[in-house]
Parts: sequence; C-alpha cells; structure tokens
Amino acid sequence: MTKLENAIALRNDGKGEDALVLIKALLSDGPEDPILNFQMAWTCDYLGKESEAAPYYEKAIAGGLTGEDLRGAFLGLGSTYRCLGRYEESIKVFDKAIVVLPDDRALQAFRALTLYNLGRYSESVELLLSQLIETTADENIKKYASAFRFYADKLDQTWE
Repeated sequence: MTKLENAIALRNDGKGEDALVLIKALLSDGPEDPILNFQMAWTCDYLGKESEAAPYYEKAIAGGLTGEDLRGAFLGLGSTYRCLGRYEESIKVFDKAIVVLPDDRALQAFRALTLYNLGRYSESVELLLSQLIETTADENIKKYASAFRFYADKLDQTWE
C-alpha cells in the first residue's frame, strides 16, 4: 500500500487528522501534484475545514485532474464555495464543470443549490425538476412528466 493509499484508508476509517498529516507530508515532496492536492482538499472537507480545502481543489483542477477525480474536485470546490457563502465563485465552478461534464446529474443538482442561494429561485427549481423528470423511477412523477416540463420554466406565470 502506498502512502497515499494509506492516507485515504485512514480517512475512510474516520481518522481524518491522521490522513491530513500524511497527505501534508506527501505534498511537501510534490506540491504541484493534482491528485495529492485533490486528496488534501477532500480530507480538509471531511474534517469540516472548508476554507482550507478550497485552494487545494483549485490547484488540483488547474493541475490537470481527469476522470472521476476531476468530477469530484469540481463538485467539492463548488460545494465548498457555496458552504462558505461564496456563491458567485460557486456558480462559476459549476458552470465550468457542466461544460466539461454535461451529463453529470450531481453537478447539476449542486448547481441548483447555488442558484437558490443566489436568489435565482425559478431557475433552481426548473433545474431540479428537469433532473427529477429525467431520473425518476416513480410512476406517479412519470405520469405527470409533461406537466412538470411545461411548468418548469413558467413557475411565476398564472392563467385565467
């Protein structure tokens, strides 16, 4: 088991502080490594240290992460900014993420949370309804999918 694998195992076993110490030591030898930066960010988030996590997520994304790690870093950074009340930065991250990963529904759902925080309520609900309609297995929701689609962008409209 590598030192990084050991750190991840520690975090998964609820020993986040031990993982943090180990990843910090690894980062001292490879401060630009995107995977180490991503794992450090994730560990900071795990420990509730969101403000410490953000720079590591930023560095990881800028460093060329790919695949599942990139998806996780986008989600982590956008969510971290949202938790810190940095909504404009959060929406920029999610907007960039959905260009890179347009089919990722979790990114869309977290983006909707940020839209809500920005006071863009209709857009938030529209996005959540869209995700619900496209992913549900619930027969009652499926039965009304066309109505939900119709009303999704007309939430404030009334008819006489």
